[in-house]
Amino acid sequence: MRTLIQRSLFSAAALSTLLIGAAGAETISYATGYPPNSIGANAAATYAETLETLSEGDLKAKVYPMSLLSFSEASGGIRDGMADSGFVLFPYFPSEFPNTNLVSELTMLLELEDVPPGEAGLAYMGAMAEYVFHHCPECVKEFADQNQVFAGASASGPYMLLCNDEVATLDEIKGKRLRSAGAQWARWAEAVGATPVSISVSDAYEALNQGVLDCTISSSVDLDIFKLEEVVEHVTPGVPGGVFGGTGVNNVNREVWAGLSEPQRKNVLHATAVLGAVISWNYQAGAANELKTAPGKNIQVHDTGADLRDATLAFIREDVKTIAGNYKERYGVEQSARMVDTFQGLLGKWVKLVDGVEGPEQLAELYWQETYSKVDVSEYGL
Repeated sequence: MRTLIQRSLFSAAALSTLLIGAAGAETISYATGYPPNSIGANAAATYAETLETLSEGDLKAKVYPMSLLSFSEASGGIRDGMADSGFVLFPYFPSEFPNTNLVSELTMLLELEDVPPGEAGLAYMGAMAEYVFHHCPECVKEFADQNQVFAGASASGPYMLLCNDEVATLDEIKGKRLRSAGAQWARWAEAVGATPVSISVSDAYEALNQGVLDCTISSSVDLDIFKLEEVVEHVTPGVPGGVFGGTGVNNVNREVWAGLSEPQRKNVLHATAVLGAVISWNYQAGAANELKTAPGKNIQVHDTGADLRDATLAFIREDVKTIAGNYKERYGVEQSARMVDTFQGLLGKWVKLVDGVEGPEQLAELYWQETYSKVDVSEYGL
C-alpha cells in the first residue's frame, strides 16, 4: 500500500493505466468533479489501485474525473445511479444533508485547539468520519434518503486571507470585500467589519484582478490550483482559520452498496480511508509549499495582528451557539446543541491522534484502525 500511495503523491497519475474488467471482477464507477492530473483525480486513481489490491482483483473502480458528474451534479447523479459512487460536496446540497452540514460548519473550532496548521485538516477529517459512522444516525438516514451511503471524508488545508492589499489587522480589514467559502466565514467577515461576497473560487481570479474583491478566504493551495498567485500580492495565514471539510470523498449508491458482499464493503471502506488520507495529506502539503514559495513570487506573507486574531477567537466561541441555533430553526435539527458538543469532543481527540503523523500511508492506517475498520458492514447503510 505504501508503494501505491507514494506513486500518486504530487504526480500526474495516468488514469488510463487502471486495469479494469478482468474476468470475474466487479467494477464500480467513481465520479469526481476534479479535473485530470489534479490532487483529487490523482487520489482517486490511488483509490482504484488500492481497492483492486485489497480485494485481490475481486473489485475494481473506474474513475471518471470531471466527465461523468460535476460537483453540482454529484449527489443527484449518485442517487439516480448515473455513477455508482463519487465525491460529494455537502454544502452544495443544504436541504438534503442538514445534519451533516451542521458539522461541516464547525471547522473553525480547529482554531481553539493546539494543532499545527499542517495537521488541522487531518484532524478534522478523522473527526468527521468517526462522527458520521459512529455518532450520527441522523446523518446516515439523510444519506439513505438520497439513496447514498457515506464511505469517508476528506479536508482541505487551513483557510486564510489571499489579498491584493495587506490585510492583517482589524483596521485593515474593515470595509474590505471578502469572498466567503461558507456561511461561517461570511459571518466572521461581518463580525470583523468586512463585507462577505458569495462567488465561486473559480471566479475569484477575475474578481480580484478587477478589484471587485479585496481578498478571498481560501486555502493557500488555491494560489496554484486557480492561479491566484497571478493576482494576489498579500497572504495572511491564521485568520479566519478552519478548513473546508464538508465532503463525502466517496459516497456510494445505496443499491450498489447493498449488492456488494461484506468483504467487498469492507474493502471499499479501507480503500476510501486511503483516498481520504492521500487527498487530505496532499492538500496540507501543497498549502504549506505555496506559503513557503510565495515570497519568490512577489507575494508577501504577513503575521496576523493580535487584535484581529483575538476578535476571531471571540467570534468562533460565540458562533458555535449560532450554528446550533440556525440548524435547529431552519432545518429542524432538534439535537443540534448535543451534536456540536459530541463533534467538538471528537475533534479534540483527533488533534491528539494525528500529532506527529509523518506521511499519508501512516495517516491512512490511523484512519482505518481508529474508525473505518469499526464500521459494521453487515448493517451500515442498509
